[in-house]
Amino acid sequence: MSRYTAKTCRRIAVAIGLTLTLATPCLAADAKYDVVIRHGTIYDGTGGKSFVADVAIKNDSIAVIGKVTSKGRTEIDATGMAVAPGFINMLSWAQDTLLYDGRSQSDIRQGVTLEIFGEGDSPGPLNAAMKRDEELGQKDIHYKVEWTTLGDFLEHLTERGSSANVASFVGATTLRIHEVGYANRPPTPAEMDRMRALVRQAMEEGALGIGSSLIYAPAFFAKTDELIELCKVASKYGGNYISHMRSEGNQLLEAADELITISRAAHIPAEIYHIKAAGQKNWGKMDALIAKIEAARKSGLKISANMYTYTAAETGLDAAMPPWVQEGGLSEWIKRLRDPEIRKRVKAEMDTPSDKWENFFLAAGSPEKMVLCGFKNPKLKPLTGKTLAEVAKLRNTSPEEAAMDMVTEDGSRVDTVYFLMDESNVRKEIQTPWISFGSDAGSMAPEGAFLKSHPHPRAYGNFVRVLGKYSRDEKLLPLEQAVRRLSGLPAENLHLKKRGFLKKGFYADVVVFDPAHVQDHATFQEPQQFATGVQQVFVNGVQVIKNGDHTGAMPGRVVRGPGWKGR
Repeated sequence: MSRYTAKTCRRIAVAIGLTLTLATPCLAADAKYDVVIRHGTIYDGTGGKSFVADVAIKNDSIAVIGKVTSKGRTEIDATGMAVAPGFINMLSWAQDTLLYDGRSQSDIRQGVTLEIFGEGDSPGPLNAAMKRDEELGQKDIHYKVEWTTLGDFLEHLTERGSSANVASFVGATTLRIHEVGYANRPPTPAEMDRMRALVRQAMEEGALGIGSSLIYAPAFFAKTDELIELCKVASKYGGNYISHMRSEGNQLLEAADELITISRAAHIPAEIYHIKAAGQKNWGKMDALIAKIEAARKSGLKISANMYTYTAAETGLDAAMPPWVQEGGLSEWIKRLRDPEIRKRVKAEMDTPSDKWENFFLAAGSPEKMVLCGFKNPKLKPLTGKTLAEVAKLRNTSPEEAAMDMVTEDGSRVDTVYFLMDESNVRKEIQTPWISFGSDAGSMAPEGAFLKSHPHPRAYGNFVRVLGKYSRDEKLLPLEQAVRRLSGLPAENLHLKKRGFLKKGFYADVVVFDPAHVQDHATFQEPQQFATGVQQVFVNGVQVIKNGDHTGAMPGRVVRGPGWKGR
């Protein structure tokens, strides 16, 4: 009778007076799983000891972890493979790249099934002027801004198609620009009220909390009390505060104090974006930073961090110039840089150590350690991948003057890689149990518009490096802990429902990888190379990577925070 459908079985049963149960053989056709992954070694995201078992997937969820006797429509032999929850990118800039190519290739091929946006800037809420500026500021990827709120954007993105799930913080910078613009002043009481209302709206749309990025103008102009007020609203919805702190260098410990103060005052969990000690003179502060955070954790505060697994950062030339010259936005910044007297002042401040602003020009140590990697102006594209020192020599000018010229000629902040960190600190962070991982990059592929820039290798290798280089090769942490830090830890920190673990009833975001051979290949010289060793990836039960190749499927959904008022 197993060849019959459940409906037919029920009719037969009624006719002959039987009572059917789920174990009745004639329901076998209905009871088949969509996917059964057999004999894999399970790393369930908890950090507990791995074990060999089968995983059955039905629709979008995990149905069984254990011995599975029924057949699946798709059967995968995972003998010798690791089976893990999908990985979470805690700091993603994939919102633009996913609009261009929803396949999310560089991340999904590393096992990343959830991209989290919102480092200071978020895709909403936007007003008319912000929409215009967003379209004018686009570089290699062009799109129409067809949304207004953060919730609108996330739904727009998934409706277009995304292989990965997506979520976002609401950006404190975005909120400030929406109401205050680019001015260096506190918000008025009325503006502050409107900013609070925007936070409420974003949290009810599913935002994860408040994200800030405090070294950049105009975020730099926000005082601690302003951030506390925004976080108090997010806290009422169960949200988090996450921050690129006001300093990662000369004022690193003082910046951590500010983050801890905000956490305590707003009664909100707080996380540090891409934790680091930037600039050689600050490398020795890492132990004190970790100790400060652990003391705060012991006092009862929920403080955590994320990181990328490299010794170089990528941002823009705005991080090499004082914030005052950038007040008023990009057009005012460029206008000022065309004034010879202002240029003299900017050059002097670029060359002068200061605790008042984050100077990556000095933190890098030399212009040889600053690589220009993304331009808007086609005439400047040939300079992509050159150091600032090389460009200055080509133009027979100083590196400071060359940096100012690049901004004015390109009409952008010019994407730049800065070599700032110490490998021994990276290794120390990797061994710290409350640090998860984020790429601070888009998700791309070595094709099309993506080939017009020279990205940081973290876009292609950040997560697989944890599994291969640092866990397997250097044995800095057991694979069970590596998987936890990529999945369960961030899911717990963000209060995500049914994500981050291999558990019955959880969404079937599942990664199958070869622990003996998983490997990153992207380098600073040749960044656009996919990682290898991730064999199968499922997102919401749909196979996106099959035997190492992309299937073209785009089953990604919006993952919403605890304040979501579902429609």
